[in-house]
Amino acid sequence: MKKYRVNVNGTNYDITLEEIQGDFTPAAAPAVAPAAPAAPAPAAAPAGGEQIKSPLTGTILDVKIANGQAVKKGDVIMVLEAMKMENEIFAPCDGTVASVNVTKGTAVDNGTLLCVIA
Repeated sequence: MKKYRVNVNGTNYDITLEEIQGDFTPAAAPAVAPAAPAAPAPAAAPAGGEQIKSPLTGTILDVKIANGQAVKKGDVIMVLEAMKMENEIFAPCDGTVASVNVTKGTAVDNGTLLCVIA
């Protein structure tokens, strides 16, 4: 056994290390559980529509639109919680909702397709 004094961020620690002689083979790594199946991919966006993507990483708290619903520029279409703040997502144009790609409770990354307005 060897004793050492280590200084970490201004605090001294006394440690003791055991010296190992001979061939040292590390223990086998623990078995890793199989990965969970991937979430299903969101539906493809219809061609020619205005794609509304998530501006932040967060969780969808509310979806205020449905497929086929008419929306006007500036209407609140979703509420996204990011960093403990509720952020309203507004329709950028007039049109009809062609697809809604998320539901309440969905976790989204920055740039995730939320919906398409045609």
